[in-house]
Amino acid sequence: MKDGFVKIACATPALKVADCDYNTDRILELIREAHEKGVKIVCFPELCITGYTCGDLFLQDALICSAKENLIRIAEKTADLDICAIVGLPYFLEGKLYNCAAVVNKGKILGLIPKVNLPNYSEFYEARHFAKGFEADRTEKIGESYVTFGTNQVFCCKELPALCFGVEICEDLWVSEPPSLRLAKHFGASIIFNLSCSDEIIGKAEYRKMLVKAKSGELVCAYVYADAGIGESTQDMVFAGHNLICENGSVLAESKLFSDGLTTADVDVALLQHERQRMTTWVPAECTDDVQWYCCPLELDITETKLAHRKIYPHPFVPSDKVVLDGRCEEILAIQSVGLATRLRHIGCKTAVVGLSGGLDSTLALIVMRHAFDRLGLDPKGMIAVTMPCFGTTDRTYNNALKLAEAYGATLREIDIKKSVRQHFEDIGHDESVHDVTYENGQARERTQILMDIANQCGGIVIGTGDLSELALGWATYNGDHMSMYGVNVSIPKTLVRYLVAYEASHAEGILHDVLLDILDTPVSPELLPPDKDGQIAQKTEDLVGPYELHDFFLYYHVRLGFSPRKIFRLACLAFDGVYDKQTIMKWLKKFYWRFFSQQFKRSCLPDGPKVGSVTLSPRGDWRMPSDASAAVWIKELEEIEKAAE
Repeated sequence: MKDGFVKIACATPALKVADCDYNTDRILELIREAHEKGVKIVCFPELCITGYTCGDLFLQDALICSAKENLIRIAEKTADLDICAIVGLPYFLEGKLYNCAAVVNKGKILGLIPKVNLPNYSEFYEARHFAKGFEADRTEKIGESYVTFGTNQVFCCKELPALCFGVEICEDLWVSEPPSLRLAKHFGASIIFNLSCSDEIIGKAEYRKMLVKAKSGELVCAYVYADAGIGESTQDMVFAGHNLICENGSVLAESKLFSDGLTTADVDVALLQHERQRMTTWVPAECTDDVQWYCCPLELDITETKLAHRKIYPHPFVPSDKVVLDGRCEEILAIQSVGLATRLRHIGCKTAVVGLSGGLDSTLALIVMRHAFDRLGLDPKGMIAVTMPCFGTTDRTYNNALKLAEAYGATLREIDIKKSVRQHFEDIGHDESVHDVTYENGQARERTQILMDIANQCGGIVIGTGDLSELALGWATYNGDHMSMYGVNVSIPKTLVRYLVAYEASHAEGILHDVLLDILDTPVSPELLPPDKDGQIAQKTEDLVGPYELHDFFLYYHVRLGFSPRKIFRLACLAFDGVYDKQTIMKWLKKFYWRFFSQQFKRSCLPDGPKVGSVTLSPRGDWRMPSDASAAVWIKELEEIEKAAE
């Protein structure tokens, strides 16, 4: 199972209360359907072999015996299927009846897990029929299987060690100390399956979803909730078959209420393993000597999952929901502006200087400055916007810079740097007709020198404009635009910069609204090379380093989740299917790794700037990497993929 993905399903069969043969037929149908869809583990609702709403029929020997016989039938009928099924039934042991989950795999019943917390309030009266479950310390023979009975069990796959699951039943989720806590912390379960029969009342579905999401986040696991539905008795309750599959705080799949059948998702157990490894506060609890637990091996053919049930978003830094995105933009601008306002207040500064190019990054920096000045009640004239046209400046960006400064009430200073740059070229003996890195960086460093000197003149600080994507790629002139006194955009990836400016535009009017929209429509460029014959931007960043939406995708999965090059390439091909072909993605992924490793020295001496999201490259914060680290391991893996594709 390449890359750690496992196809999981919840199954809600249409039942008949107390008709074990009928119910088992429906269960077997869904197991076969799940198998045909490539599902490796399928979980059914609580007491699904008998039905949950049997009431005092649970005290009838005929029903209990029929349930056991049909459990054996499920094992026998699925022996030839490469799947693990988890089903619910009442099970009689040593004079007591238990509400159990049975784990079935390759014709064997691997374990019986009894329910620990029995609800006996409101519409529930389980204590009338069932005894409370206990830890795993007994073995029971069922058919040809010797089965461990008890709660302290996990089920693990040798071929994929990160695939380790535990089981709890319905009410176990809703209590303050659920079995899942021990299963995850003591025994290492990365997936928790919950067999449930939760009746539906007003507002319960939303609360249930919130609870399952929170539990998956709390335990850094996947939480799979299989709910009973059609066929349970509606004498006093109605059941909706509300199935949920959540992964580390996010919903991967959710069924419609009042439906049956399969709910399927592709769970990334490797991601969960990485998250636990990354979090120093995730410390596995030690089992004491008197705690006995069992790890049952699973027999599953570990093959590549096609990920038909997992949505791979091409823009991981940008929420797909418009309402959520607007809220996120408002929050980000608040974080940026509060960070800058706090720094200005701390040093007693009422002036800030920014180089305004008419591009996206410097526009966002000016937006943040205005928000910070408003928070402090400072005169916006203290915002010194400096536009410094040179060889590559176009009329479009120049005019947008002028309009933007005026619209925000900033003090505009225009300083043409052609003369000083030419003097510099003469001083160092550089031919102006040679448009190399010296030609480009000479302009960038001249601009930074001017900004620093103006800041000295007015007693202010220089506000950096460079964004997270540029830092990842090293797309900044060392000690040029790379340097400032406070970088407000250092945690903002390029794909998100665009949405932040668009959000500001949506709340602006008149000239400000129009100029922000035009800036959004302008190609990304450092404008260090002369325009084309029509006066348009000739030097386009994405033609040189690649599409920023690809690099931001690579950056997220490389830094935040630590995925391998092979896995990132695979996910990128899925996320950008129909946008970029595999050869293009491979080309820029190689470029990403080469630049990311070779340009670390620029990130090792970054100015201060506010952390905004979960990915940042500050050497004082989340990312510590030697400047001399080699990219050989990562590039080699990509070359192996290319070779295998030939």
